[in-house]
Amino acid sequence: MSRIEFRNVSFRYQEDMPWVLNNVSFAIESDEWVAIIGHNGSGKSTIAKLMNGLLFPEKGEVLVDGQSVNEETVWEVRKQVGMVFQNPDNQFVGTTVRDDVAFGMENHGMPRELMVERIKESLQAVGMTDYESQEPHRLSGGQKQRVAIASVLAVSPQYIILDEATAMLDPKGRKEIMQTIRELQHQRNLSLITITHDLQEVTQAGRVIVMNQGEVWLEGSPRDIFAKKEDLLEIGLDTPFVTKLAEEIKAAGVNLQREPLNHEELLEELWTLHSMR
Repeated sequence: MSRIEFRNVSFRYQEDMPWVLNNVSFAIESDEWVAIIGHNGSGKSTIAKLMNGLLFPEKGEVLVDGQSVNEETVWEVRKQVGMVFQNPDNQFVGTTVRDDVAFGMENHGMPRELMVERIKESLQAVGMTDYESQEPHRLSGGQKQRVAIASVLAVSPQYIILDEATAMLDPKGRKEIMQTIRELQHQRNLSLITITHDLQEVTQAGRVIVMNQGEVWLEGSPRDIFAKKEDLLEIGLDTPFVTKLAEEIKAAGVNLQREPLNHEELLEELWTLHSMR
């Protein structure tokens, strides 16, 4: 069974501290793109670490393809679940880009011939082939994040977690990274789990899980989630600018047929209404 599943998972960092996650249950299917959002402290980054075996649940169970994530299975799990962090410098261990992409494969004991092939494929996939001999610290923020993604891709996981992976990039770099990720997901039938504050990233996902105070507060499509503007504001979350603009247009008496997620959809709605007059 190809899915990540949380079964009644609870977690706290110390016994005398409050629960960060409280009885959380959900499933993420193979080739699905799920965004996990929530205010700071809602538990979303803890979820990412539990999926990858960086943490283990105190109560309940996390399963990857039917296999429980624990100290005995963690290395097998990490072959299936790759993780890209907010700051790519924290992931770099090699003196060159090539060494860095090779590191994860070496840990998994892959044969050298396969490693050479995977390094080439992974760097090509993220547009970094020409930087193979470069020192990672000399790259730009966007280039570093591409190398971090290539390092994860090289192990060939089924699931990739992006934990605020574009937070340190400028808008152009963010857009380029997400375009790369979207193309890779289609090419390789990957599951993507994005932990993010970026509302534009959220609109691209197929499903959204909203966390609030350590619990799953709401699940649904981005369109369904952002339609609940007042509820989101109550738990400290915002909505995209286009959603706010659409609300103002509706308040002015224009009857939009559906909740637009981006500028293109809003223009299409307005053009349709104009054509009907």
